[in-house]
Amino acid sequence: MAEMSVDLVAVERRLWSGQASFVSAQTTEGQVGIMAGHEPLLGQLVEGGIVNIVPVEGERIVAAVHGGFFSVTATSVRILAESAEFAGEVDVEAARKVLADAAATDEDQKVAQAQVRAVEKVAQH
Repeated sequence: MAEMSVDLVAVERRLWSGQASFVSAQTTEGQVGIMAGHEPLLGQLVEGGIVNIVPVEGERIVAAVHGGFFSVTATSVRILAESAEFAGEVDVEAARKVLADAAATDEDQKVAQAQVRAVEKVAQH
């Protein structure tokens, strides 16, 4: 199976780096799936989106991301998010409270939506 080098980095930390067979991300142009050998591409991540990484070894990685960019070459994907967290790190109860809070900012609502979707995506598999 063809592999590519993938880095998932947020402003505050590097979340994951390794070899993967598939990456998908929500962009301002829609959902994009990337495999090794993909044409070069530069995309803008949506506010409150999800990134999925299928590593060559290990469990599938799902992360809630908020804004940023990703770049694709034939052999690599670099995901540079403003903020990101693994689905397993999400406090779902706190995220749902934000979603239920009418006074929460639009940005906080988008972050909470992404967090809940990331956890739900993991639960589906």
